[in-house]
Amino acid sequence: MKQDEGTNIVRAYGDRLGDGAVQLSFTLPLPVSPRAREAAICFAQHLGLKNINVATVEPAGEGYSYFVLYGHSSIHIDVDLLDVPEVQASERSMEEVDALIARELGRQVVVVGACTGADAHTVGIDAILNMKGYAGDYGLERYTGFDVYNMGGQVSAEELLAKAKAVNADAVLLSKVVTQRGVHKKDAARVVEVLKEAGLRDRVVLVVGGPRVDHKLALELGFDAGFGRGTRPSQVANFIVDELLRRRKTS
Repeated sequence: MKQDEGTNIVRAYGDRLGDGAVQLSFTLPLPVSPRAREAAICFAQHLGLKNINVATVEPAGEGYSYFVLYGHSSIHIDVDLLDVPEVQASERSMEEVDALIARELGRQVVVVGACTGADAHTVGIDAILNMKGYAGDYGLERYTGFDVYNMGGQVSAEELLAKAKAVNADAVLLSKVVTQRGVHKKDAARVVEVLKEAGLRDRVVLVVGGPRVDHKLALELGFDAGFGRGTRPSQVANFIVDELLRRRKTS
């Protein structure tokens, strides 16, 4: 995509800037045949695509066909009209975060993290909390300024609450990888609910992350911040500290 000169309008970009070319893949419940191919073209036409070219048709199980096709769309987007909440956080190094915590708080920041519900995929919470971290960015366990409790997977909201209360947590981190039928939203909302019921919600910085999580969704669910794919531990560390210091100034 590219901005049109003098505007903030963008269009899909394939072979030439602003040509509107897009690639589309999908499956239809039809066996591979000329009729199935024509059905795929018709489907793409109803989506508003023109100059459609079917690149490949492959069987996808008995009675199903998988398509990859190309077409051109006339849709354009005015980027200035988009409402995209973004996490606001500083970009300090691990050493700078540790020094700030020692100077401004004079104690360790207590963090509790978990994957709740039936979610046993701890890759996300481990990437943020474990010492090794992610993409060369150390996890919060390696910071001297954080006291970290990683509860792992399949933790109930009630267990997470109990741990947060027991260690007097400053921040609670929730990771949701499994998303079928919106279960990540349901589980995340449950954590907010139990924290509110216990009178703990406003006392902790509440963060949620996952492959289908963004800051907008997190705010809608009642969290302070949401982080998606590729989030580095330092981004979460900086947000937690920034938020704690902001609350201290406004309290």
